[in-house]
Amino acid sequence: MFSQRIRKVMDPAAMVTVGPQATVSQAARLIAGHAVGAVLVVQDEALLGIFTASDAVCRVLAKGLDPDRTVLRDVMSAPVRTVEPDATFGSALQLMHEHALRQVPVVEGGRPIGVLCARDALDPEMEEFAVEAQRREAYEHIAHSQPAEREPKP
Repeated sequence: MFSQRIRKVMDPAAMVTVGPQATVSQAARLIAGHAVGAVLVVQDEALLGIFTASDAVCRVLAKGLDPDRTVLRDVMSAPVRTVEPDATFGSALQLMHEHALRQVPVVEGGRPIGVLCARDALDPEMEEFAVEAQRREAYEHIAHSQPAEREPKP
């Protein structure tokens, strides 16, 4: 799974776009209505930023801003870390881990074509992989922590 190309792993339907003049309320309705974690802020097919559900809480509500009057251009995350569709899923997960990202836009030729979400790593194959990795790690830990058996003395 880690060596698969992002193009095969991402769900294109998870990409929801909105213009930079949209309000936080409009973006929040899109996030809720499409059951996604973020909207991509796009203008003339170019990715300007990303606005997440977390941004709504931390950058708008916690600061007492009016979500009906606050536009995304003022509160979106920009610039945005992105990945190419032909990069490996493993490299994208590493990027997400290093920068504490839950969503990463997938960009091809300068325009967004999808979003890779942290939950993409939680499909059944990944669950099997994680269980097997934990099993092997536990086995190696036990094998290395036990003293080696010695031959009995004659």
